[in-house]
Amino acid sequence: MQRFDEAATVVRRDVYRDGQVWSEHALRVLSDTGEVLVTACAPGAQARLPSPYAAAGTDRSARLAAFDALAAGSWELSDARRQETELLLWKPAGAWYSVNAFYTADGLRNWYINFERPARRRPDGFDTFDLAVDLVVEPDLTAFSWKDEDEYAHARRLGVITDAEHLAVKAARDEVVAMIEARSGILAEAAGWAAWRWAPDWATPLLPRAGP
Repeated sequence: MQRFDEAATVVRRDVYRDGQVWSEHALRVLSDTGEVLVTACAPGAQARLPSPYAAAGTDRSARLAAFDALAAGSWELSDARRQETELLLWKPAGAWYSVNAFYTADGLRNWYINFERPARRRPDGFDTFDLAVDLVVEPDLTAFSWKDEDEYAHARRLGVITDAEHLAVKAARDEVVAMIEARSGILAEAAGWAAWRWAPDWATPLLPRAGP
């Protein structure tokens, strides 16, 4: 298995099943046990996003239309930079989700479970694919709410999310809710992560061959 050194820059790619890249994000490696890869980034980190989705912003109808472009296999990537929040990302081996924590100047804003395909490692990072639905969790894990279920339903109708993927996400939902309620797995140390911050002397994660 490809293992990544601490402080290395890796690229997380969302790759559609025909091999087309939907997005790229530059991340800094914090640790890699092989079982769990922990990465982070901060405002200014480089990314490339699908133009229809990036242009949609918070417009729900435009965000749904972006999935039409995905289903048609027709989109271009636009250069982008991370805005506003610092991010910690845990990607367990074989998991149909990642656990994310978002930080502002005031500290931990929320936990965020992103449902996605299991990682396939590459020499310079890993491939996955975002499966639309998400779970937003309070910092103290006392409450959570589902997000973007309309996008998930639309992606299902278009065939972007297959029946097999739907079953995997359904099982992952149950797994994640149980983890939150039991304060287990990655979330067993949730309270300790509240004080984490991106170190000011860390270099901004850049995509390979990309300019500053």
